[in-house]
Amino acid sequence: MVLAAALSACTVIPHAPPPPGYPAGPAPRPAPTPTPTTPPAAGSAVSLGVQPGPAPQGLAFAGARPAAALRSFIESCKVLVTRTDQSGLTRPADWKPACDAAASWPPARAAEFFASQFESARIGDGRTYVTGYYEPEIAGTRAKQPGFAVPVYAMPPDLVRGWPFETPFDQRAGQPPLGRYDAGGKFLPYYDRAQIEDGALAGKGLEIGWAADPVELFFLQIQGSGRLIGPDGTVVRIGYAGQNGLPYTGIGQVMRDRGLIGTGPGQYPGSMQGIMAYLREHPDDGKALMRMNQSWVFFRELTGDGPIGALGVPVRGQVSVAADPAFVPLGAPVWLVTDREETSGLWVAQDTGGAIKGANRFDSFWGAGPTARTIAGGMSARGDALLLLPKGTLARLASAGSGTTAARK
Repeated sequence: MVLAAALSACTVIPHAPPPPGYPAGPAPRPAPTPTPTTPPAAGSAVSLGVQPGPAPQGLAFAGARPAAALRSFIESCKVLVTRTDQSGLTRPADWKPACDAAASWPPARAAEFFASQFESARIGDGRTYVTGYYEPEIAGTRAKQPGFAVPVYAMPPDLVRGWPFETPFDQRAGQPPLGRYDAGGKFLPYYDRAQIEDGALAGKGLEIGWAADPVELFFLQIQGSGRLIGPDGTVVRIGYAGQNGLPYTGIGQVMRDRGLIGTGPGQYPGSMQGIMAYLREHPDDGKALMRMNQSWVFFRELTGDGPIGALGVPVRGQVSVAADPAFVPLGAPVWLVTDREETSGLWVAQDTGGAIKGANRFDSFWGAGPTARTIAGGMSARGDALLLLPKGTLARLASAGSGTTAARK
């Protein structure tokens, strides 16, 4: 699957001024005020359509890990009550009653909490597709040593946002692209995967660890966080810090287009395990294939409990899912019923992903270790999804004419 590399970037990339000697040019003119346009039909949950779902009291919360979901919901509350919901479904104040109740709610009665504090909603047709991701554990050390020679880089200070000199000033609206200034002051795209692997960042003191296997590091970058496990059992936990600004290419799709994935002779399974087998059995072609993905992920060392998701709180195995924040309020509980028993149940949306786009698209997190790796690598589930929203949300949306139907489905 592919949680795409870009698991949420929490790092702010600075807008750097041009270096000395860079032609300044005339002062940029103010960007023209854009003409209001009608948002796309599927641009957000509200624009896609929101229907009331079944009463939460009828959902089988008791057998769906409710205590673990309550813990994660409580951790999300500190953000839920302050942040703007991109989906347009909720306001910070909507979450306060449920968050206040959750703070002292007994874990043993967690199923009652979700049944009593929320109402369910279906976005669009509610049909869901669920994949999986995990926290990889790969062989790695903090210091370079024999057998550990693949660098794990921190964010480079020369990765900044700026405008190429040739970009007309009246087109310099919105967020500038990521890139770097060369010695002559020209703004360029940042180094791509091939350049970084060939040593573009070597010797700059950016190494926060060293991996043993470039294939394992490649997939750790796709997952967005992981653990480096040393020969002596030392663990260094690393998390997403940023990305080089170049496009992500899913090599699984490239392999499929080339006829390398399938069930025929000489073909490989489309799972993560099948793709890794091809890369190892064809090292030269595999290296070239990985370099087609120009995106490179930079890391930071993490401390504390669990990898941190896009919401800024820990993501937890068999509890957290990544979602598209245009369709799901991050921090909201999610109820899934799918054709894979593992993904059916109660989850909390606490993360995002570059490949996790659209309504009812989720990526389930499975934690760390070999079991998590196996489940996440082969996860593909389809079914139905409901969002659990604070009571009164649907009535408010309906009264505001926000595309919410009044009839309970």
